[in-house]
Amino acid sequence: MVAHICLTGRWVALVAILFGAATAQAANSCPADPPLPPLHLPHLRAALAAGKEAIIVALGSSSTEGARASNPGRTYPAELQIALAEAMPNRQVAVINRGIGGQEAPAELARLEADVVAVRPQLVIWQVGANSALRKADPAVFRQLVGEGIQRLQKAGIDVVLMDNQRAPRILASGDDAAFNGALAELSRTDDVGLFSRDRLMAAWEGEGAAPAEFIAPDRLHHNDRGYLCVARALAEQILADVSPPGLSASR
Repeated sequence: MVAHICLTGRWVALVAILFGAATAQAANSCPADPPLPPLHLPHLRAALAAGKEAIIVALGSSSTEGARASNPGRTYPAELQIALAEAMPNRQVAVINRGIGGQEAPAELARLEADVVAVRPQLVIWQVGANSALRKADPAVFRQLVGEGIQRLQKAGIDVVLMDNQRAPRILASGDDAAFNGALAELSRTDDVGLFSRDRLMAAWEGEGAAPAEFIAPDRLHHNDRGYLCVARALAEQILADVSPPGLSASR
């Protein structure tokens, strides 16, 4: 015997509202982050302590530009600005998106002065390496170019944070992902710059039971809205831990 449940229009609407609210809450929630190496941001910290506007430039390719985000406000730089502004309501924070899809270290190095240094930021977050892995570039040349960029940024008095690759099926299938992530980790140590590892972050999320597909778009390469949001919130936590008094954190 099959029981039939008849819902009036009012109940159907209520169920739809509750389901929609639960779905939105899940999409806007993020897993707990693993312990990540601390960042060292003396120029950004000094600017905030002096009451100056914090200027952060996000340099990179499509992960920075925001490929597959539903709108420009859902990119990681936009979400990062929101998280930092909410945690520091008495400070002015500007996160400038300088991502151009398809680019890699050579093209980004060529526009470093015009797109980054000229803005006079205190911090640059450089997302780099994914396209090099996909295109089978030479890791040694990649390391040399990124190292040159770091030196130019440091000479200009800018803090640097390197961002490695997302754990996306197409990048992992390249077979070269680890070499480029490794080059960034080595540069972080030798050149005394920060490393924000999406690889480590997403591996930890997966260990907690959050499948990579929850953060990657159907193209199996770029982040979806939730992926950009959770990357931004984790990065905001790392930045706040260095520049802010204890107790400030990004909304999870």
